[in-house]
Amino acid sequence: MSDIEIDLNDIERRMDGAMSALKVEFASLRTGRASASILEPVMVDAYGSSMPLNQCGTVNVPEPRMITVTVWDKGLVGAVEKAIRDSGLGMNPVVDGTTLRLPIPELNEERRTELSKLAGQYAENAKVSVRNVRRDGMDQIKKAKADGMGEDDQKIWSDEIQTLTDNAIAALDAILETKQAEIMQV
Repeated sequence: MSDIEIDLNDIERRMDGAMSALKVEFASLRTGRASASILEPVMVDAYGSSMPLNQCGTVNVPEPRMITVTVWDKGLVGAVEKAIRDSGLGMNPVVDGTTLRLPIPELNEERRTELSKLAGQYAENAKVSVRNVRRDGMDQIKKAKADGMGEDDQKIWSDEIQTLTDNAIAALDAILETKQAEIMQV
């Protein structure tokens, strides 16, 4: 191989980042079971700015079909309730003092299908990210070719990057398949 090196570790790290981002997005999808991560994207209008729900109160999962939010500031209870109702999660909080109870209703077949499609969209976005990382790697190879890299070395590096890409796409497909099975489970 030539003395020109392509940083495969950086490429792999960036592909793994796309996978991690997908896992975070999947955690926010409701599967019929209570999870505190469902409320992560909820933003509350408090103290003149928008802040994450977990900075306004404590989120707990006391039972499989119930989430509780204990709001620290009594004056924010209404704002937290409004933020949850307006979040599009399909939850109706029950206010009990400074505690909000969020019963998790059973998902109907139509909603399961919707969530499954949404999971597919999230996975496709992650695949696009992986392909963009692959393209960046191939651009590095083209630049190295201009700097004097031989054709054999180009082929070796291209194959390495393609292998990383194929592995990342396969892993994303496996994660998607698992999540869709979890969503569709009754």
